[in-house]
Amino acid sequence: MSAQKKFTNVTVTSLRKMKEAGEKIASLTSYDSSFTRVMNDEGVDIVLVGDSLGMVVQGRQTTIPVTVDNIVYHSKAVRSTCKRPLLMVDMPFMSYHSTDKAIESAMQLMQKGHGQMVKLEGGQTEVKIVRKLSREGVPVCAHIGLQPQLVHKLGGYKVQGRDEQQAREMLDDAHKLQDAGADVMLLECVPSPLAAKITESLEIPVIGIGAGPQCDGQILVLHDILGLTPKAPKFSKDFLLENGTIHKAIRAYVEQVKDGSFPSAEQSFAE
Repeated sequence: MSAQKKFTNVTVTSLRKMKEAGEKIASLTSYDSSFTRVMNDEGVDIVLVGDSLGMVVQGRQTTIPVTVDNIVYHSKAVRSTCKRPLLMVDMPFMSYHSTDKAIESAMQLMQKGHGQMVKLEGGQTEVKIVRKLSREGVPVCAHIGLQPQLVHKLGGYKVQGRDEQQAREMLDDAHKLQDAGADVMLLECVPSPLAAKITESLEIPVIGIGAGPQCDGQILVLHDILGLTPKAPKFSKDFLLENGTIHKAIRAYVEQVKDGSFPSAEQSFAE
């Protein structure tokens, strides 16, 4: 079991305190009770029921087919053994295209799925949604950088923020989303220097996935760290290969996030 358990139960407040104290936040996706029990025991801080389940559980090519009902189903299973970590749940494609739809979706995800925070993709276009959810008492994680729900519009999974204009826009988006009430920021596939700048400039915790080591925390897809993905992304690492058992793999991931040795330059993107 990880020795670095500063908080009994992870909350929005304790995540802020972790950022202030310089303690890294270790996050993983999970979709069932069994893996979540291991994460609970090994010191994971945030468990995400991600729409990545569409690809790693349902065998889809993208996350787009995932529905609110899918997330609710898996979230209920995860909640049964998710005791210490904060339970974050994804808002799937087109589940927040209006404020009314966003409120309805969040209600389902929190009341039926027992989620404690919702995560939604989008920059300035989602400021109004984030503000409304926040005012209604819904904790929100904003997700910028690579947005998998836009894969068809983007033409694939590509690093975002490499040109100067896009980098400026992303930094501006981050601040506008924070001002609208976002409690956490997730950066995906962003050059390390830009991610470091965003992390330093925001008051809220910044969680990275393919965004370098300077973020306040890291998140990976469970199946990637266990070597179950046929073609793992550059920003991931097979922790099972190095450690032999699932318990040890998750423990090693948490420890390496906490001590700053993961991600290394090998799992990061330069400008």
